[in-house]
Amino acid sequence: MPATISYPAALPVSARREDIMATVAANQVTIIAGETGSGKTTQIPKMCLELGLGERGLIAHTQPRRLAARTVAERIAEELGETVGETVGFQVRFTSVTGPASRIRLMTDGILLAQIQNDPQLRRYSVIIIDEAHERSLNIDFLLGYLKRLLPTRPDLKVIITSATIDPERFAEHFALPPAEGEAPEPAPILEVSGRTYPVEVRYRPLTEPAEEDDEDGDAQAEGRDPLDAVCDAVDELSREAPGDILVFFSGEREIRDAAEALRARLPGNRRLADAEVLPLFGRLSLAEQHRVFSPGPHRRIVLATNVAETSLTVPGIRYVIDPGTARISRYSVRTKVQRLPIERISQASANQRAGRCGRVADGICIRLYSEEDFEARPEFTDPEILRTNLAAVILQMAAMGIAEGPKEVAAFPFVEPPAERAINDGVTLLRELGALAPARTAAARAGEATPSRGSALTEVGRQLAQLPVDPRLGRMIVEASKRGCAKEVMILAAAMTIQDPRERPADKEAQAKEKHARFVDPTSDFTGFLLLWNHLQEQQRALSGNAFRRLCRAEFLNYLRIREWQDLFAQLRQLAKPLGITLAPGRDVDAVAGHDAIHQSLLAGLLSQVGLWDERKREYTGARGTRFAIFPGSSLFRKNPDWVMSAELVETSRLWARVNARINPAWVEDLAPDLVKRSYSEPHWSAKSGAVMAWEKVTLYGLPIVARRRVTYGRIDPEVSRDLFIRHALVEGDWRTHHPFFRRNRELLDSVEELQTRMRRRDLRVDDETLVEFYDERLPASIVSGRHFDAWWKRERHRRPDLLDLDRSLVLAGGEDLDTDAFPTVWGQQGHELALTYAYDPAAERTHQPGAEDGVSVTVPVLFLQQLEPGPFAWQIPGLRVELVTALIRSLPKAIRKNVVPAPDVARSAVEALDADFDASTDELLPSLALVLRRLRGIVVDPALFDVAAIPAHLRLRFVVVDGTGRVLGEDTSLERLQAGLADASRRAVAATLGGQTVGEAAGRGLATGTDSADGGRGRGRGRGRGRGREGAPASPTDTAAGSAAGPAFAEQTGLTAWPDGSGTIEREVSTTVAGHAVTGYPALVDDGDTVSLRALTDRDEAAQAQRRGVVRLLALRVPSPQRYVLDHLSNREKLTFTQNPHGSVASLIEDCTLAAIDRLVPADAPWTRAAYDALFEHVRAELIDTVFAVTAVVEKVLAEAAQIRRSLKGTTSLTLVSALNDIKAQLEHLVYPGFVAATGWAQLQHYPRYLTGISRRLEKLPTNVQRDGLSMAVVQRLEDEYDAAVAALPPGARPSAALTHVRWMIEELRVSLFAVELGTAYSVSEKRVRTALKAATSG
Repeated sequence: MPATISYPAALPVSARREDIMATVAANQVTIIAGETGSGKTTQIPKMCLELGLGERGLIAHTQPRRLAARTVAERIAEELGETVGETVGFQVRFTSVTGPASRIRLMTDGILLAQIQNDPQLRRYSVIIIDEAHERSLNIDFLLGYLKRLLPTRPDLKVIITSATIDPERFAEHFALPPAEGEAPEPAPILEVSGRTYPVEVRYRPLTEPAEEDDEDGDAQAEGRDPLDAVCDAVDELSREAPGDILVFFSGEREIRDAAEALRARLPGNRRLADAEVLPLFGRLSLAEQHRVFSPGPHRRIVLATNVAETSLTVPGIRYVIDPGTARISRYSVRTKVQRLPIERISQASANQRAGRCGRVADGICIRLYSEEDFEARPEFTDPEILRTNLAAVILQMAAMGIAEGPKEVAAFPFVEPPAERAINDGVTLLRELGALAPARTAAARAGEATPSRGSALTEVGRQLAQLPVDPRLGRMIVEASKRGCAKEVMILAAAMTIQDPRERPADKEAQAKEKHARFVDPTSDFTGFLLLWNHLQEQQRALSGNAFRRLCRAEFLNYLRIREWQDLFAQLRQLAKPLGITLAPGRDVDAVAGHDAIHQSLLAGLLSQVGLWDERKREYTGARGTRFAIFPGSSLFRKNPDWVMSAELVETSRLWARVNARINPAWVEDLAPDLVKRSYSEPHWSAKSGAVMAWEKVTLYGLPIVARRRVTYGRIDPEVSRDLFIRHALVEGDWRTHHPFFRRNRELLDSVEELQTRMRRRDLRVDDETLVEFYDERLPASIVSGRHFDAWWKRERHRRPDLLDLDRSLVLAGGEDLDTDAFPTVWGQQGHELALTYAYDPAAERTHQPGAEDGVSVTVPVLFLQQLEPGPFAWQIPGLRVELVTALIRSLPKAIRKNVVPAPDVARSAVEALDADFDASTDELLPSLALVLRRLRGIVVDPALFDVAAIPAHLRLRFVVVDGTGRVLGEDTSLERLQAGLADASRRAVAATLGGQTVGEAAGRGLATGTDSADGGRGRGRGRGRGRGREGAPASPTDTAAGSAAGPAFAEQTGLTAWPDGSGTIEREVSTTVAGHAVTGYPALVDDGDTVSLRALTDRDEAAQAQRRGVVRLLALRVPSPQRYVLDHLSNREKLTFTQNPHGSVASLIEDCTLAAIDRLVPADAPWTRAAYDALFEHVRAELIDTVFAVTAVVEKVLAEAAQIRRSLKGTTSLTLVSALNDIKAQLEHLVYPGFVAATGWAQLQHYPRYLTGISRRLEKLPTNVQRDGLSMAVVQRLEDEYDAAVAALPPGARPSAALTHVRWMIEELRVSLFAVELGTAYSVSEKRVRTALKAATSG
């Protein structure tokens, strides 16, 4: 301790030394208020030293900033004539310069806070001086509250609070002595020390000026000025005052740059300020630019500064201040849970501080760009930081010190101004987010509290965070990084996020700086950019000397001092982490690529509430709790818009910006914050594949969908619901893949009852599901929620009670003991065949017409036997539906008859009894039989044609399902005739394949029953209780019968023939084999394929005969030499001329057509079936062909000549009254004469063509005078033609009209002759009635 202590006489505080020392000696707490420059900061510690207070302990002197702690220590040591580290020392974050003889220790308020954890009573200190208390930082407010609690237990401790003259009474009241009974509390004493100031004139120049008094418009509004114009006007006004520098306050960097640009443009026009310098001053400036502000030069200066120049920095030479009245004030948003920097109106105290900056060197002037009324209306003081910031760090320290366990204790702490309860809760929420405090429910459980939401407890992570003097978010990152092996990288990043960005961008060299910094840009992460920069700096420091490294930093626009601070912070973090067991990898460089995921997962641990999901529609990010933000333009992720990002800092200015960002994988969140995410479950459902109840899980973090939809097992979430669903779906409904014998037995029993219900068309035979659920619920333990749980339990239980879970038929079948199952057979017997029947019961099927919906009975018919079945017996339906069928048929009768057979159901029952007794369904037709029965019962005559079969419900009509040998469905219909016609070719192929020796399974297909001699005509035989839609009860497969297939191939088809088939001297008229006891018969024949002939087995004898004749004609045409050249050479000129008008396109084609017709004339009606007969016929055709061709061409010449004449007549007639008749004639001519008509018509009918065409000519001659009669005759013909066309259209695709149907066509031609040219005569008797009768016979047979 120095021998003498002196006090500079120039300092105002020196004049009050005696008062101050006396007050300090007499009181435990002393409040000293004085303006900046009064000397209180440097002299009061010396006074305490002089009082001997340093003998009993250290004199702690706190400063809000590290720079102030260091510079104040140096100043006091200099005044004592010593160096720092002797009597006076200092300690700031990670740096301590003290010695064993030190009595005064300067420190930041954060250092003193940290010491409380190890020394709650602060025993090492005898005096604690809290300087700059008016700033009301978080640390200051916490220290003041802690000291208030501490003082009663440390009566020897003295506390001195120094403050500017801003509300010192608040501190005095805070430390007031407890009152005696009936007396008011006694505040701590306040000593005021005046500062060194000069008078300051305040001028108000608001942006809004009132209108001029002489304005002619009485309603003139106040005129608003642009803020920049107002600043420039104020500068012009001050330029007319005495010389002196001007300080202008702005709210932010952007406003400063705009103002600098405006002033530089305006200054050249003001001769007093032409050489003035415009100097910006804000935190992001490089050191060189900052030094210019604090180094006055020969020219007048205009300094444009943020509120950093209010109290923190003293700019020399300032005589004038321009105050726009706004500033960016850090404020925590309760809604968005982020720290904001909004532009706000400053308080009166801040405005006075600004004005005071111009009264330090001489009389000053302060121009306020707002009105005096506005000033008077502003709050007196700026809100303390504790009321506008997140309290997480303070609460963490309080918890670590044991001062507070939860929000209640924090709220009860004696802060100078208690924070709002919501702010306390937000701080606690952040600590829980970081895992520093246990979740509310866990803490409550530990404390045994009745209300879980009120308790909190420091976790192991929280204890570690409390020992790291960094922001809790950064500390959480470091703790997580130690687990993931990337502590070094994350410490580097934590240090980087603590300081200002070392990368500088001077306004005049922004492009060059951006180019230099591009090397450190990672398109997916700004954090990786810091690590790349770190590696670059480490590499350069190793390679360069100190001065060279400084020059490199300057050339690359990097702030050297910030880099050193960054490196120092990292080194200090590394030292502090050692006691926590966090060790770093050796080496100076870091690998930002290999550890990318681990690094970013560690960072995410501290930034869980600062993640965002890209909203493509709104083109911005949705953040936690519904916030919305955008990537800051300076980020490497700007405009890249990854789906998920995390941000180190969310700051609200003009909008909410994310400043330092990285792309993340949302799956990391769930791993890092299992207690924070919220899980919701929807759509629990049984999964047969998984054998468990599954549900869709949605995982959210603060409203963000981390997992939008994930399938999870529901058993652990809701065992009760899962057990119920397992019983209902797996055991009752049978939707389970298992091999348990009891399960198979139960399913067979339930399926048999279901099938019985379907067959009987009832829904009341099976007990309801609830009965089955109760059955299993009584027997299964509560712990069974899935197939896996069941298997484990049943593996043990089945040995004790093997039949525990077997269903009994009496339990499942609710009544139905007297059911007549024989009336609903499972097979249909007809002509020795037994065809499987399947049932469907869906009454709504006919009404809804949904795909796949069926109702009624289906007969499965193998395509092999399709053509052998007679449609008649199937009309009788199965016995069980016969009464309902007859009822429907009775109701389909016309009303005049129907009224005699009522009530229809009663009559139907009587009719069915009579039908069963007197008729045979296998041989008798249903409708005639029913008509006869109704006549007997009611004495009325019913024409069977009056029954409207189309009107009966769909389920009463048998449905035929035709299948091939593999069971593939070839066709379905309620009409067996349509299927037989439509699938004739498929049937033929099946027969041919069978005759060719293929296996029965391939040829016959499924659904075929064993052969029997049954001919019960559909009465069927009951097969017990088969399956409604399956094949249970169906007969065995044909391959299982003794009949088997034929011993060897009986017939082989051949195609592409141009001569008589090889190896077939004789084509058998009929070929048979036996399949499953049934004869399969085919009728081989040669089939005309156009250019070749095929040998095929057909299913109809008459069809085979017709095909054989056409095939022989084609074979002969292919074999005999063509007479074409000879015929052409011997045609008369008239014939040649006429032949040129043929429809074939060429005379050669016409001759070829005539040749085919000539061969047709020479082939007998019964074509040859042996090679010998064929060869003999060939010789005959070869000998007679030319003469026959000439005979044909003679007829054709007449036909073509007459046709040409008719066409000429048609062209020459234009009367509108004859249009209908003429069109009819044209259509008739086109149907008679067309390409290929000669062979297609055949010689037999071709002979009549001249008469038909002559008839057309006679009709044309008579037409003008016989229009009415022609019209009547034409109507008759056209009606018949329409009926004929409909009959042809009803034929299956590719089917030829039968001979009978073809004959009808020629009958219509003969009828035309009889109606329009009766004088020509007809080939046979013909009339409208005869034609219609023939048509009916052709279509019905």
